[in-house]
Amino acid sequence: MAGHSKWSTIKRKKGANDSARAKVFTKISREILVCVKETGNADPANNGRLRDLIAKAKSNNIPNDNIERLLKKAAGGSEKNDYENCVYEGYGANGVAVMVECLTDNRNRTAGEIRCYFDKYGGNMGASGCVAFMFERKGVIVLDNEEGAIDSDVLMEHVLEAGGDDFVLEEGTAIVYSAPEHAVTVGAELAKLGYSVLSAEAEQLPSTYTKLAEDEHIKKMTTLLDVLEDNDDVQNVWHNWQNWE
Repeated sequence: MAGHSKWSTIKRKKGANDSARAKVFTKISREILVCVKETGNADPANNGRLRDLIAKAKSNNIPNDNIERLLKKAAGGSEKNDYENCVYEGYGANGVAVMVECLTDNRNRTAGEIRCYFDKYGGNMGASGCVAFMFERKGVIVLDNEEGAIDSDVLMEHVLEAGGDDFVLEEGTAIVYSAPEHAVTVGAELAKLGYSVLSAEAEQLPSTYTKLAEDEHIKKMTTLLDVLEDNDDVQNVWHNWQNWE
């Protein structure tokens, strides 16, 4: 994503190399398998949640053939699926709040790994709810505005028409907010209106931010986020580190 927007620092995106794409596919695959198992429906035409996950997969450049094969496996029940959702909360360097959303087939293993990361890189894992109150789940739709061509008055009209709630203009982007369950739909409607949609999904947005001034804290926090995001069981990492000027 171009520019140095606040959004891009809240949920950092991996590069477009083969290894990164493979990890993204692994994570989205788990979400799709769990969705089909929980809903008992592998038909995206009749499963809105599954339809949103497929849209998410496509937005991450996952080939249609891969998606089709995954849906067939999920529908046939041939894929082992003992995954469960769990969320771990804690503090990084200098009290930065961190939430880690996981899909795991072994809760004890995952909890041990996440705790180890926090301990090793200057933080500590806390009890459930210790930082969740500092975040609000919202739909976040990111529009490309690299050329600065988006008119705020026109966008406001289009956001309301698409079912969104509000927006902010940042360097190179426009960030549209909606109810979390409407993010994909709002993104699709804005795309129909001619906007270039970079991302459309539910995210955990912090109510306050923490700055890090010391190089040691910055290094530890950066490394903590890297190892968390590289863990196959981790789906999303949210934090309130204000790492922009």
